[in-house]
Amino acid sequence: MANPEIAAIRLMLLASPRPATLAERRQRLDGLGTRYAVPPDVRVEPADANGVPAEWTITPTADPSRVILFLHGGGYMSGSIASHRHMIAQAGREAGARTLALGYRLAPEDPYPAALEDAVAAYRYLLEQGLAPQHIAVAGESAGGGLVIAMLVSLREMGLPLPACTWCSSPWVDLEMSGGTMATKAAVDPLIQRPYLEQLAAAYLHGADPRGPMVSPMHADLRGLPPMLIQVGSAETLLDDAVRLAGVAGAADVPTTLRIWPDMIHAWHLFYQQLEGGRQALAEVGAFMRAHLMAA
Repeated sequence: MANPEIAAIRLMLLASPRPATLAERRQRLDGLGTRYAVPPDVRVEPADANGVPAEWTITPTADPSRVILFLHGGGYMSGSIASHRHMIAQAGREAGARTLALGYRLAPEDPYPAALEDAVAAYRYLLEQGLAPQHIAVAGESAGGGLVIAMLVSLREMGLPLPACTWCSSPWVDLEMSGGTMATKAAVDPLIQRPYLEQLAAAYLHGADPRGPMVSPMHADLRGLPPMLIQVGSAETLLDDAVRLAGVAGAADVPTTLRIWPDMIHAWHLFYQQLEGGRQALAEVGAFMRAHLMAA
């Protein structure tokens, strides 16, 4: 039986197709997020994370010593603090932690490695604030999911202490788009198609090798990374990215949980206020993070 809540969201997306210009595309994604109100008990505070614009969201039950660093989606070209504010605030509520959402630099104005440099700078900022690495979770959606894995590999190579755990939502970890579900799920994915991803990848890469481990971290050595929760919908062209990332991480002895959510579409967490599957997925995120952050 078709999920009526997802059907309603599909109709909403169909009524607001992706526009032609970059400015309009950025406005559209921000609009998808800002249509949902942040609950009135959430405190929102701007921050400067070593020169990178960022934003704290804090619920009344958040443990100030526990933090989620969040990297938004949007294909490295769009998305913002505003587009995901309501969603990451809810993830923080479920995890009992503060959240720091990062407004990292975007392509084409600032291609690779700008976003990665900003992510590393933000993690350093948390350490400089006196936060214990075992009390930090890192998270990313879509492009942000690939970025968070690249950040972790970079941190490991720099010899910095790694965070307690990682959450990847529908991660984009293969900028060659070689996964089979690019074709097999194209008819059911209302948001992400191969031609669009090719545009995004070209702008972000700006001539870099699409198989490079810092842009397509499914090719990276993931040994020593912290426990990972990967969530993806069954109706996504990026399904294979998530499945293959789980395989690479598991083969590298990273404790890895892969959850494929039936009927869910790309970035379904954004719609949690009208989607039971979104609420359940965020509750799963919260339980995963509590287990790792509170045990530290």
